[in-house]
Amino acid sequence: MTPQARPVRLGPRSVAALVLVGAIGLAALTWPFFGDPDSQVGAHAKDAPWLFAGLLVLLVGVVAATISESGLGPKAVAMLGVLAATGAALRPIGAGTAGIEPMFFLMVLSGRVLGPGFGFVLGSVTMFASALLTGGVGPWMPFQMLSMGWFTMGAGLLPGPDRLRGRGELAMLAAYGFVAAFAYGTFMNLAGWPFMDALASSVAFDAQDAVPTNLARFVAYCLATSLGWDLGRATVTVVLTLTLGATVLKALRRATRRAAFETPVTFEGPEDAAPVTPRP
Repeated sequence: MTPQARPVRLGPRSVAALVLVGAIGLAALTWPFFGDPDSQVGAHAKDAPWLFAGLLVLLVGVVAATISESGLGPKAVAMLGVLAATGAALRPIGAGTAGIEPMFFLMVLSGRVLGPGFGFVLGSVTMFASALLTGGVGPWMPFQMLSMGWFTMGAGLLPGPDRLRGRGELAMLAAYGFVAAFAYGTFMNLAGWPFMDALASSVAFDAQDAVPTNLARFVAYCLATSLGWDLGRATVTVVLTLTLGATVLKALRRATRRAAFETPVTFEGPEDAAPVTPRP
């Protein structure tokens, strides 16, 4: 079987930028578990908005580095625009309804077909576009972009992209979507949980408590606030993957073959055009 062409191939600079932003993003999400009550970690909780702003700048830099290094052509840009617009349009469908988020299903299949590089760019751009569409711009948006970039990139890193097909592939994608949907919800919980008022809830982060105590609080927070939503998101992703996945994968692969991303686009000049013979 011919290897699947990928519109974005990760090069050294892109990989380095992804690793850097990933490390900073993980540190920004998990900082409540880094220190004891006597450390200075909790003392800088008010600095978080600056961290968010810096993380957003780094995210934009990663996307720019990925695009510039891969030489993203007009056909790949068009594919990115169509999929990002579709994902952004799908997100509001589940607004206010727990777990009905079909955008995650599209991100899994797109990352699978188009690869991890395109997947990270697509996930980040889609979340940014959907935030503008729904008015969801806020300090949480950088983490949404980063988490969705990871979510979509992970699908592109799954094994056997050129060999595994059929029900086995759909089962693997459904299992990945189920686990990754919970991971996305956990990451977003980490983004907001430390800034709850500790006096208002017994599951809020308290800088004066030990790390194991705060970890137990966080688990209780996830179970009490987001378990139902995450389970709904995971279930919808699995159902859509198993029912519509084969059709969508086929369409994406056909579009990718026809796009021929690795074939350069050329334009004929006047001198290259076929001569026109005047009629008698």
